[in-house]
Amino acid sequence: MLFDLTGKVAIVTGSSRGIGKASAIELARHGARVVISSRKQDACEAVAAEIEAEFGPGRALAIAASISDKAALQALVEQTRAAWGRIDVLVCNAASNPYYGPLAGIADDQFRKILDNNILSNHWLIQMVAPEMRERRDGSIIIVSSIGGLRGSDVIGAYNVSKAADFQLARNYAVEYGPDNVRVNCVAPGLIKTDFARALWDTPQAEERSSRHTPLRRLGEPIDIAGTIVYLAADASRYMTGQALVVDGGVTI
Repeated sequence: MLFDLTGKVAIVTGSSRGIGKASAIELARHGARVVISSRKQDACEAVAAEIEAEFGPGRALAIAASISDKAALQALVEQTRAAWGRIDVLVCNAASNPYYGPLAGIADDQFRKILDNNILSNHWLIQMVAPEMRERRDGSIIIVSSIGGLRGSDVIGAYNVSKAADFQLARNYAVEYGPDNVRVNCVAPGLIKTDFARALWDTPQAEERSSRHTPLRRLGEPIDIAGTIVYLAADASRYMTGQALVVDGGVTI
């Protein structure tokens, strides 16, 4: 029963593929109604249809929204409430990384896009969903960060800066919302085989090199993160807030 999400409503951004899709499916498997959101409506509808085919009608809703558009995110929240009356779980999974290379070479607009999409958009969404959670004295907010936020890099340094900030965003909101029993936590995945991270693993040589330095000797799959999302959404983690759960196959040890 600690993992039962029956009756809960969860919004998952960036859930038309990768970690977001896997997490939405597992949240639904544990009883939640899930809102599938990414930039393209047809991609969202395809995942929602897949979920309803497996778990029954009325279990998924497709609402496209760009995380760079505050009005679109507000519409996402309002349409969810109009359809299902509440929001119990928010998973801030969508992110951007338009630049690979040293910080010395990044353009201002690229850096701003990373900071806006990976930090500010999460802040916006949290502000939008938190009031009802605080009033109800129940809610779980989950930010998908990265182990990049724990380390430096000469390839994805700007992305890592944004993911380090997400840790602090969760800590700060956990302090502010804790008295109202609203929990805010981060998941910090290692290298996961998704389209988003394809540039880091999409050759046999790159995958072998990364796997060799991973104690479990393989890269992660989206399903490897989905279980942690379910844990943080459910009562199993009811006394946990402000934390960053590292799920990286042992890389950071």
